[in-house]
Amino acid sequence: MKAKISYLGLVKNYTKKLQDEMELTEGAALSELLDKLAANFGKPFNPEVYDPNKKEVKPMFVVMVNGVLMGQLGGVETKLKNGDNIIVMPLMTGG
Repeated sequence: MKAKISYLGLVKNYTKKLQDEMELTEGAALSELLDKLAANFGKPFNPEVYDPNKKEVKPMFVVMVNGVLMGQLGGVETKLKNGDNIIVMPLMTGG
């Protein structure tokens, strides 16, 4: 299955990308996607945005799945579906 990822604000500076598409196993958890991002982008994405050892998104950043904050879903254990849109961004971002 594939998920589309958008990087906003400071996260875009860490990844050097605005968007990405990632192949995941069917029914993968959000933590699996974040683990892959941490492995792909290294520092400063890991540990500034997400710590794969603790499986936690740092307090100054948020992750949304299809426009809903991950905390309102199942946190990092949220199960993803094919075609999901993920946004990783700072808690506060300006225009």
